[in-house]
Amino acid sequence: MAVPAFLAPLCVVGWLLLSSPTESHGGSPSPLSPQGGATPGGSAGDRGADGAGGGSGRPERGPLAGKVVVVDPGHNPGNRRPTEEIARQVGIGTGRKECDTTGTATDSGYAEADFTLDVSRRVRTLLEEQGAKVVLTHDGDRPYGPCVDERAEIGNRAHADAAVSIHADGSAEGDRGFHVILPEAVRDGAADTSAIVDRSRELGERVAGRFLQATGSSPSNYIGEGTGLDVRSDLGGLNLSRVPKVFIECGNMRDTEDAALLRDAEWRSRAARGIYTGVESYLTSES
Repeated sequence: MAVPAFLAPLCVVGWLLLSSPTESHGGSPSPLSPQGGATPGGSAGDRGADGAGGGSGRPERGPLAGKVVVVDPGHNPGNRRPTEEIARQVGIGTGRKECDTTGTATDSGYAEADFTLDVSRRVRTLLEEQGAKVVLTHDGDRPYGPCVDERAEIGNRAHADAAVSIHADGSAEGDRGFHVILPEAVRDGAADTSAIVDRSRELGERVAGRFLQATGSSPSNYIGEGTGLDVRSDLGGLNLSRVPKVFIECGNMRDTEDAALLRDAEWRSRAARGIYTGVESYLTSES
């Protein structure tokens, strides 16, 4: 049943909790179900580079002390320049794909890579305030990349308790909302997600639910049949991960209304808080 537009901000959570649609390409995603987790104080913002494979070196004190989180800013602002390196094919378990891509952008030129780096830094701040060790796959400190297979390996080497890759979509005008991408069960070549599928779904459902609460954005109206969840087997960052991992597409950069949100710094703070609280809820539930 459709929710009237003027009631959507108040009713969408309840509606989603009562519905249970099935994805057309396999699997039956659970409705969004925000659970657990405290929201820390303080503001989110940019800080200096951690560098892939390492954290900030801050003391690990707080409810997330001892937890390791990999935050993967999708793409890289430098990806536009080294075209040969970016186009190089790498293995993703189920086949081969480009090392990386430039990502998308709004009509006004605000790049996905700039958006993802900004939100990732904000997420890092919130996680570190609660004692987690945070590893960014890059922090604007590389000329390009890393490639999608290396992004997965960074999480594996860190023995991360959770990993989240932050993106924004590039769909058509009128396509709105966020969705969280979960790994499909894959056993092919170097890919074996059998050990992480269930835990990644738990992580993804919590991130989706908390993102909805924090931002007020609706789940995608073009992917996931209203659940805010999607399952894919064609992403190297998921296929090659040996730790619980999800992607989040925070909105559609090619839609006028979504683009206005993605460009807004205050909304990006709320987006970061939604991602953070989803990860925090998952980590504390696993303790």
